[in-house]
Amino acid sequence: MKTEKIVECERKRMDKMINFRLPHVYLKIGIAIVAISILVMFWRAFVMDGDTEWLRTLTKKGFVIGMLLMSISKDREEDELTVKLRMQSYALAFVIGVVYALVMPYVDYGVSNVVKPNGESFKDLSIFQLLIFMLMIQLMCYHTLKRYR
Repeated sequence: MKTEKIVECERKRMDKMINFRLPHVYLKIGIAIVAISILVMFWRAFVMDGDTEWLRTLTKKGFVIGMLLMSISKDREEDELTVKLRMQSYALAFVIGVVYALVMPYVDYGVSNVVKPNGESFKDLSIFQLLIFMLMIQLMCYHTLKRYR
């Protein structure tokens, strides 16, 4: 009997973590953070001079945080179907992200050797690039699935 209570308690905790969503207002906050990060990236690239590596790091992290807020915020009307579509989009983003992480370094290496005669050395993806790619895939898949339900 005691083990059944422990299992039920653990199941409730897992359900609570799986069904965690921020309120809908965080979608707008996430969009604002992403927009500000993009504007600062352009401003840094075209206007600022000097060593601005700290600003680059800050805008990258802001971009990831904004996309994460957009990804885990609730819709206006959240029901079982939207939860299922969200989980499908996370699974699809994970699978596509893994394939992207495995294939993209070789594609980048091949293209750089075709474009430049002496070529470049092989390099892996950055964590930032992979996170942004997976979050973009998740958001696009979720909104596409939601539109065609």
